[in-house]
Amino acid sequence: MSLRQDPLDELSIPSGTVVEEHDLVTDGDVLVGGQSTVEFGVRGRSVAAGERSSFGGHIEAENDCRLDMWTDVDGDVLVGDDAYLGERARIGGQLMVSGDLDIGDDVEIEEGFEANGWITIRNPMPTLVFYFIVLSQLLRLGEEEAADDLAYALADGGEAEQAPLVIPRGSSVSDDAWRVSTPATIGSDCRLHGNIRATEVTIDERSELFGSVRARGDVHLHTGSVIHGDVSTRDGRVTIDAGANVRGDVSCGDLRVHERANVEGTMRADGEIQLVQSDDGPEPGENPQEQTPDF
Repeated sequence: MSLRQDPLDELSIPSGTVVEEHDLVTDGDVLVGGQSTVEFGVRGRSVAAGERSSFGGHIEAENDCRLDMWTDVDGDVLVGDDAYLGERARIGGQLMVSGDLDIGDDVEIEEGFEANGWITIRNPMPTLVFYFIVLSQLLRLGEEEAADDLAYALADGGEAEQAPLVIPRGSSVSDDAWRVSTPATIGSDCRLHGNIRATEVTIDERSELFGSVRARGDVHLHTGSVIHGDVSTRDGRVTIDAGANVRGDVSCGDLRVHERANVEGTMRADGEIQLVQSDDGPEPGENPQEQTPDF
C-alpha cells in the first residue's frame, strides 16, 4: 500500500485471504474504516477499526487490537498483545488480552474480560484516526519523506511482511455482498464469498469468488481467477486474461478477452470487442496477436 495516496481509498484484499465458515482470515493486519459493517468475524495479525464500525463475529488479533469509540463486536475479542478500546465500545462476548488493556469510559463487555498486563481506564487516543490524520497532513504538505519515516517507525523499524486487508470507510461486507464506493483489488490465491460492488475491480491470479462482480468502471480478471457469477460494468472495459473463468454472463462497454479464457454465459459489449490470441507468436503469414472479431 503506497503512502502517496489515502490509505483507506480502496478495498484491498491481500493475497491468500480466505473466508472460512463465517470468518475473514488473513496473515497480515486488518484496517477497517469508520462506520463500516463487517458481518464476518475477523482473524489477522493486528486489527484496527474506526469509530462506529461493527463486526458480526469474533475478532482474533495475533498482535494488537485497536477499536475506536462506539465500535460494536457481536462475539469475543481475543488479543495476543495489547488492546485499546474507545469510549462506548461494546463487546458481546469475552475480552481476553495477553498484554495491556487501555479502555475508555462506558465500555460494555457482556461476558467479562481478562488482561495479563496493566489495565488503564481512560479515553485512549483513537489510534486509527490519529494515524491517518497525521499521514494525510504530511502528504498534503508534500512531506513524503516524513510520511515514509513515520510509517517506518510505526512498523517497528521494518517493512510489513504482508500487505494489510483494508476495508474503506462506510463499507458493508457480508456473505451476500462486499459493497464499497471505491475501487476494489483482490490479491492472488484468495477464496471469497459474496458479490463485489465497487467503482473498479481487479482480481489477481488464481483467486476464486463465489459471487458476481459489478462495477462502474473497468474490471480485470487475471490468469486463473474463477468467478461463480456474472461480470458487468456500466461504462468501463472488462479484460479477461488467459485461463480466467467466468461461470456466468459478461456485460460491459468494451471487452478484451483472451482466446484461452472461459466464459460459460453470454458476452455482451456496447463498444469494441477484442479477442487476444496466445502469446506463442503468429504463424507465418498471420497477423499478430490481437484482432477484432465479428460478433
